[in-house]
Amino acid sequence: MKKSLLKNIVAALFSGICMLSVQAQDPEFTQFYGNPIYTNPAFAGAGQGCGGRIVINYRNQWPSLSRTYETYSASFDRHYDNLAGGIGLLVTSDVAGVGLLTTRTVSGIYSYEIPVNRELTVRAGVQASFYQKSIDFSKLRFSDQIEPRAGFVNQTQEPIPNNTISFPNFSTGVLAYTEKYYGGLAIHNLIEPNQSFYRSTAPGSNLPRRYTLHAGMTIPIGSRKDNFTISPNILFMVQKQFTQLNFGFYLNKSSFVTGLWWRQTRPNSDALMVLIGFKTGTFKFGYSYDLTVSDARVAATGSHEISCGIELKCNSRSNRPRMLTCPDF
Repeated sequence: MKKSLLKNIVAALFSGICMLSVQAQDPEFTQFYGNPIYTNPAFAGAGQGCGGRIVINYRNQWPSLSRTYETYSASFDRHYDNLAGGIGLLVTSDVAGVGLLTTRTVSGIYSYEIPVNRELTVRAGVQASFYQKSIDFSKLRFSDQIEPRAGFVNQTQEPIPNNTISFPNFSTGVLAYTEKYYGGLAIHNLIEPNQSFYRSTAPGSNLPRRYTLHAGMTIPIGSRKDNFTISPNILFMVQKQFTQLNFGFYLNKSSFVTGLWWRQTRPNSDALMVLIGFKTGTFKFGYSYDLTVSDARVAATGSHEISCGIELKCNSRSNRPRMLTCPDF
């Protein structure tokens, strides 16, 4: 058997096994403020439209690898005075390996608003989620399928479990903000649910707890009538051994926004991220591109992400949360 064929078999075998045993991490979005209640459930009801907020997000990670990772997200959230806070609904779908592994979630969120004083507001949120994971075992390859001359032609004797599993999950978060400053902490996967298709309790079969710390500020440039601001911000995330630091800034001029960030993971620098977007009336649109700077850039040059949002208006003076000047992208 040629060496090239042997290498391909070994690579396919390794990839298939890893799909069953990898210590999984949650999908993420470069525009973390463009998908607010995914980043932190305390954002539920903190939008500027008293009629609610609709947000849609799409991320295509490393499209040069034949659509290896795609993530979709849609959400609605709104503030209600009679509930002293906001409610939200979040739906996500994450597809890895061109349909090999699919994760779908539906989440309900409630956040409680606490007006501390005339300047400071605190929101605390809780999130309950239902997860469904499915895997296409027909696309996996095992060692007993290998025929030395013909390749993967034999039927595997490996036990194949159900290709779909479901489980609940819970998250929480807190958010504090004034007219110029904002910051929060979110903890996802509180119960670290078992996500093994074999229902194994071995290390690595649970979805690790994820901690997200984010903060920033809005600084006016020039006079108020110039409507020009800069918003430096930072996000730090920890999930098991994985750590990530995003830092950068937004520039907002009237309806237009642009931004630049750097993403650092342990131990490597990961990506330079560029954003351009606009907001007119109740509608916003943002596009960002992640330029890979790690050694993976040879095969995975970059990632695309799109966010769209609609702030729904209303005639009533009620259902108006305290204004949050956090960026929209």
